[in-house]
Amino acid sequence: MSQVLHPIEQKILKTLADKKTLTPEELAEITKLSLDQIRRGIEWLKFKNLANVVESEKTIVTLGKRGNEAFEKGLPERQLVNHLRSLDGYSCEINAAKDYLKNEFGPAIANAKKNGWIEVHENRLMLKGYHDLSSEEKIIKTISKTSIGVSVDELEDKNALESLKKRPEFIILASKKSVLVGLTEQGMETAKSVPDEIEISENISETLSVTTEAKSVRAIDVEATAPTIFAARSHPLRDVIDEVREIFVSLGFSEIIGNNVQSSFWNFDALFTPQDHPAREMQDTFYLKDVTAGTVAKPDQIKKISEEHKRGWNYQWQSQEAKRLVLRTHTTCVTIRALADQKYDEARLFSIGKVFRNEKLSYKHLAEFHQVEGVVVGKNVTLRDLMGLQTEFYHKMGIKKIKFWPTFFPYTEPSLQSMIYNEKLGKWVELFGMGMFRPEVTKPLGIKNPVLAWGGGIERIAMLKFGLEDVRELYENKFGWLRSVPKCP
Repeated sequence: MSQVLHPIEQKILKTLADKKTLTPEELAEITKLSLDQIRRGIEWLKFKNLANVVESEKTIVTLGKRGNEAFEKGLPERQLVNHLRSLDGYSCEINAAKDYLKNEFGPAIANAKKNGWIEVHENRLMLKGYHDLSSEEKIIKTISKTSIGVSVDELEDKNALESLKKRPEFIILASKKSVLVGLTEQGMETAKSVPDEIEISENISETLSVTTEAKSVRAIDVEATAPTIFAARSHPLRDVIDEVREIFVSLGFSEIIGNNVQSSFWNFDALFTPQDHPAREMQDTFYLKDVTAGTVAKPDQIKKISEEHKRGWNYQWQSQEAKRLVLRTHTTCVTIRALADQKYDEARLFSIGKVFRNEKLSYKHLAEFHQVEGVVVGKNVTLRDLMGLQTEFYHKMGIKKIKFWPTFFPYTEPSLQSMIYNEKLGKWVELFGMGMFRPEVTKPLGIKNPVLAWGGGIERIAMLKFGLEDVRELYENKFGWLRSVPKCP
């Protein structure tokens, strides 16, 4: 039985039979159909195995603000060379070049030397060698020829391209997707029977195809695939956070909540971290500028903590340093304050929230991430209890291969690092830190019984759960990945 074709399908078939492959936009221009009609017709033809669609993606390079300036005036190193050429002796003092190039002086000197265009003698710059177009200049010239940009694949010198990428606002990289539509063998055969004159109804939903002799009803395929509908859902990372919370509640823990902004007293001092510790420096921690805490703790708590610091670290404890406000670097500041205020004899507490670290972003590090932290207070609790508790937690998360390594943490002793086996990476990776609070932490705050404590990043768990190799993928919000993660794995 021959397939009944809509006039839109006939028009597309006839056009592609002549042109072989076209983009949807080119099809719309040639057939005088709307882009919506073209897209709908392509889907119909694909389902009937009469057309195929090839999608590709390429990176397009265009000039940025400074790239356009460089095209008009020249790169900073070219401006330097031109300036030296205009001078007697083709040289000038370094300070004179600085005045001429202003903020561009550093890049100009570095790149001109790299290209072999200048040399430096004491405090003078001198022109030397040949000054042919550099690879970077050739790329800028190539890109400037078109307003729509150039594909990265068309640029042969990838090193020069990388060099320009490192120079702010010189080039802009953007991903561009393209679609090419062609006919299958069956489509080519079907196109031969399509009449030359095809009338298109203005109403694309019209199901009647009118001829001069009679009216025929177009066939409707009731088994055609329905469009995919993506229902609203929570983010996969939020699902993991909820799962972690549910597990600890099921293990008899109570959740406590604290502020993202904490005083240095509770974030550092109460945990026996000395005030000259490197972790308290600006390069490791985010501080709030020009604001400090009024009252950080009860007078007796401040007194005992300061005395413990003087005795343990042998320095003069400063109250002003303790009042500095910081974006919390962990959630232990929340749990230790709860223990200090409530004086629990026995307790199981946990806290989940964002923490902030001033460190370089990488495949396994973020400056802002979620952490789960917990404590167990009891008269007879031991490190073995803590290891058993963590093992049970990991098992409930679906992680089976676990081991513990001894390590060092400033406010716990003994201390352990939990390691879990990553099947995809084929190696053991660190996850949670844990241990027993040192007496220097618990005694000044009136906490009498031993305290088991642990903490770790939830994003790292999510990476393992979803098989990701880069923690930043959790925040890229790619719809393809977000829709592919099963809600109930």
